[in-house]
Amino acid sequence: MTSGTKKQTTRPQMTRAEQEAETEANRLIEQIEAALAAVVMRSVDESDSLEAAADRVERAARDLADGLRELAHERKRVADES
Repeated sequence: MTSGTKKQTTRPQMTRAEQEAETEANRLIEQIEAALAAVVMRSVDESDSLEAAADRVERAARDLADGLRELAHERKRVADES
């Protein structure tokens, strides 16, 4: 290894529950960003788009919470098996 190269660390493969939690977290971030955009937009259909944004954020947050609970159960099972 030369002085200019850096040692690369590899991250272990993510479990299905970890992947799902990460996906749901990213989806919630996207929905929050879309909701923020709806807040600054002023249009005739403003109330409908804000209601729709609220529904999407709520659904995404619920999905993330479910994914995090599933991940917690998975990690508890793994710890109990050790």
